[in-house]
Amino acid sequence: MTITVVLADDQALVRAGFRVLLETEDGFAVVGEAGDGAQAVALAAEHKPDIVVMDVRMPGTDGLEATRRITADPALADVKVLVLTTFDVDEYVYEALRSGASGFLLKDTEPVELLRALRVVAAGEALLAPTVTRRLISEFVGRPEHRRIDTAAVKVITDREREVLGLVAGGLSNDEIAAHLVISTATARTHVSRIMTKIGARDRAQLVVLAYESGLVTPRRN
Repeated sequence: MTITVVLADDQALVRAGFRVLLETEDGFAVVGEAGDGAQAVALAAEHKPDIVVMDVRMPGTDGLEATRRITADPALADVKVLVLTTFDVDEYVYEALRSGASGFLLKDTEPVELLRALRVVAAGEALLAPTVTRRLISEFVGRPEHRRIDTAAVKVITDREREVLGLVAGGLSNDEIAAHLVISTATARTHVSRIMTKIGARDRAQLVVLAYESGLVTPRRN
């Protein structure tokens, strides 16, 4: 299966580097390049790629707004966004995830890690490092502008699903959840899918953010 990608970055040289990397690797195809967020949204609508690799800071419509537009469009429900930036700023990470991004990487990431990240996101997993996730949640969930959402999901999530959700919020994969709870990976996947449906989360990354903002999972301070 070929993973189709749209590259969105205001620097042509950066896009060219990513294109060369992807086109020399089996299983990837670059179907479009965008120099700003508005163009990225248009290309996503035109090509419906598996993933949009999205820079944060771009002229005009930035990457966060472009991510919001893509993830809010029902016609683009299968398009994932992987945010890639030079700025290691927690606010960007948190806002990218709240906007619907499936993952976040810095531009100085090794090429092999970028390829792995694309495969992870294309497979429907969230690219969330547990330590980064905990720090982000502890820092930003308590802010007034990030008040916890009021959701009926609190009443419909079962005790087992709450347990699974806590593990997802900690950054564990389905395989790791299965091992921790001594259940099959298929069962773990089913639990996660049901929770996402109940909460109304687009993907795992958004599930983590909604879990904390709804109060279903409480942030731990280390």
